[in-house]
Amino acid sequence: MLDNFTSYISSFWIIFSFSFLVALTGAMAPGPLLTYTIIKSVQSGKRGYLMGLWIITGHAILEMAIIIFLLFGFSFILQNIIVVRTIGVAGGALLIYFGLSIIRNVHKDNIPTYFLNSFNKSDHELQKQNHSSTKTNKGLDNPIVGGILVSMSNPYWWVWWATIGFAFMIQFDISFRQWPNLLAFFIGHEAGDLAWYLFVSILSFFGLRYLNKKIYYGILVCCGIFMILFGLYMGVSPFLHEL
Repeated sequence: MLDNFTSYISSFWIIFSFSFLVALTGAMAPGPLLTYTIIKSVQSGKRGYLMGLWIITGHAILEMAIIIFLLFGFSFILQNIIVVRTIGVAGGALLIYFGLSIIRNVHKDNIPTYFLNSFNKSDHELQKQNHSSTKTNKGLDNPIVGGILVSMSNPYWWVWWATIGFAFMIQFDISFRQWPNLLAFFIGHEAGDLAWYLFVSILSFFGLRYLNKKIYYGILVCCGIFMILFGLYMGVSPFLHEL
């Protein structure tokens, strides 16, 4: 009995470790979720350093759904070239819209800047400026919902799960029957994502908030341009090759 318990623990940590490292290397690649995390972390109030946690919570909810989806045997759907191209076009269009919205709001000066140099302001000043800027907040205000929507907008996230993610699940016997393996895989994967994005949100919150308005707007425009270019790339690239 002790040998079986030791075997379970060993298997759990092996799967957890590999899943953590695979997720971490994927999370560290630049993408729309990274851009969204930086923007939300800087624009948030006192607890902006926790934006990575909330965004990855939404991301994890979506990944839990796709893991269940794959375990029920629907991986072939995500490997269909028509599905991939449809996701690519829809996701690319959504990212282009996000990017254009950022640039448009910068141009119209509709971006709240009350948080810049906020460490030199009193709580009363921050609350007053935050309240006056609330009406300009639109769209992806909720970071959990944003984590879901931005993740869904990336067609390569879907392709990753249909190929690398699913292959990992087969290799390590991830199934409902082997629920300890499933638990280790899911926790390890989300821990890898969380480790990176929480680090990014902390760094963004405590670093970029010292910027002046012009530099901050410049960074936002760069983020918007990146999302537009990334959206164009994701919308076009599925038509350039077969899966």
